[in-house]
Amino acid sequence: MCPLLGAHFFIESEKEVYKDLKDQKKKKLPLRQTLSNNLFALKVIWEASPIYLSVYLGSSLVYGILGFLGEGYLLRRIVNSIEKGDSIESVIRFTLILGITTLICYLALNYFWNVISPIKQKLVGAHVEKMLFKKASELELACYEDPAFYDNYVKAMDEAYNRVMKVMYTLDNLISRIIALLANSLLLFIIDPWLAVFGLFPLLLGFFRRLENVANHDLEVAKKPVTRRTDYVKRTFYLGEYAKEMRIGGMYASMLRDLREAYGDFKSLTKKYGGKKAIYGYVQRIGLEVITVLGATLYSVWSAIELGSANGGMTIGDCIVVLTSIGTISYCLNNLVQNLAEFGEHALFLEDVRTFLDHEITVVSGDKIADKCLGEISVKNLSFRYDGSDKNALSDISFIWKKGERIALVGSNGSGKSTLVKLLLRLYDPQNGEILLEGENIKELESQSYRDLFSTVFQDFKMFSMSVRENILLRPEAEGDPERVENALKESGAWERIELLENKADSILTREFDENGANLSTGEQQKVLLARVFADERPFLLLDEPSSALDPIAEYKMFENMMRATEGRSVIFISHRLSSAVLADKIILMDSGRIAEIGTHAELISKNGKYAEMFRRQAENYLGSEVSVNE
Repeated sequence: MCPLLGAHFFIESEKEVYKDLKDQKKKKLPLRQTLSNNLFALKVIWEASPIYLSVYLGSSLVYGILGFLGEGYLLRRIVNSIEKGDSIESVIRFTLILGITTLICYLALNYFWNVISPIKQKLVGAHVEKMLFKKASELELACYEDPAFYDNYVKAMDEAYNRVMKVMYTLDNLISRIIALLANSLLLFIIDPWLAVFGLFPLLLGFFRRLENVANHDLEVAKKPVTRRTDYVKRTFYLGEYAKEMRIGGMYASMLRDLREAYGDFKSLTKKYGGKKAIYGYVQRIGLEVITVLGATLYSVWSAIELGSANGGMTIGDCIVVLTSIGTISYCLNNLVQNLAEFGEHALFLEDVRTFLDHEITVVSGDKIADKCLGEISVKNLSFRYDGSDKNALSDISFIWKKGERIALVGSNGSGKSTLVKLLLRLYDPQNGEILLEGENIKELESQSYRDLFSTVFQDFKMFSMSVRENILLRPEAEGDPERVENALKESGAWERIELLENKADSILTREFDENGANLSTGEQQKVLLARVFADERPFLLLDEPSSALDPIAEYKMFENMMRATEGRSVIFISHRLSSAVLADKIILMDSGRIAEIGTHAELISKNGKYAEMFRRQAENYLGSEVSVNE
């Protein structure tokens, strides 16, 4: 993709995300769905590691109880004992028991946090990724072509693990604050019931906390498309695939312009939401620190000094407890509302994850395992239209692919050749017609077992940052594979280049993870990928322009080798060079999504139709104008 066009794509997609944000504001998840989404997150962690979830949340209970006993309660007991002149032995005994208990609990929990927890976090992360990757592997290709679904897919991948963990963190905070709130509230109520007035005031501030959380959520959602734009621009400066275009004309300045615009959008978003967040935070701080804490402090001091314990006022110990506990209660109440609001925020993000995981697969796998011994495929009255298109990509396609037959698919760009290959692999399902394997509709077959019948090389292939051998086998190595891979590389014409590498077939391709990795040219990469065809024995081969980067002589030689090595296997290959089609048993010429001509090379030449005209024109490019179509 051209970098500038890519930036334009992200700008357009940003508009869609802003629209989604407005729609999301209007849509408030009901309480039941909010609860369900958060329970879903806890269920995911439980499935990955029940012990991790239990210990993590159980530690909140331990910390809460020990914190209360070691702070407010212990302080009150010490001061009141001194004020009343009681024996100090009971205080020392209580303090020693509390200290030893705290030491043992903290030692055990510290080991958990530093040794067990990091391992369990990775386990949970792997479990979440496994769920998402499994779903992604089942999705039909149409999902990747739907901008709205793909945006939801990206958000699910970005947020899933973090949001699942944040639900546990929020619940952990909630448990510890409830314990601290209940314990300190009970103590203050025993000291003076009027203190409850100051403790309950922070609940009124929850409304502003909720508004602040909504602003935070909206800001994060609005920033995502801008972040994708900046990340895209940065990639164009350091990825080799953009290096040539970035040095042509004014592309460098154009990308910097897009980067400046993105940072301008960040600035606008910060101004839009930052002011709101500042106001909501200010109201909460004033209400918490001035009205609640300062008010309760003044009341307690008045009760202790003016009234005194003899007249029904507080003792000095009670006053000190109030000074420490009222802040704790106010903080817990305020953050209790925050925690509840966070569950709502988590639910919004987890809704994207669950929508993705709950997506109903349209290309549904059958139950019957495909028989590897079967060999004839029949295509009957096949018609297909991509979502959003106003015309068919394929119309009324019918032909028989006999066992061991080599078919060449030829035709101009956009004639439907690659679409037919995708349908044969059942990456899509047609709107009309059917594909039969030995008379059985492929929809009745288990999808993966059916696709495992095919060796496939796509036009828009990708190399993995792995060894040459792993790129060819696409599976764990077995006995005899080194020799098999070497022979396959020789058949595909790639061995001359691979033999020059220091580690030959064990050499790592690309330098993404290995600075000594090999960077191959596009033509060399195609030869390596074609070695897959020669390295396995699957009954069907589908090759979508496997030699587009090769010169005509190298391509013809490669196809000769392929025809010889794949004797007895069924092959469909797409090629724009008709000299290669001559080697096929059957040629299918496609035009505007339909089969225009079908037959052997000799039959189509004698017909003197469109294929003969195309063949003659290509031959003239290499042999001159005086060429007979019968040659």
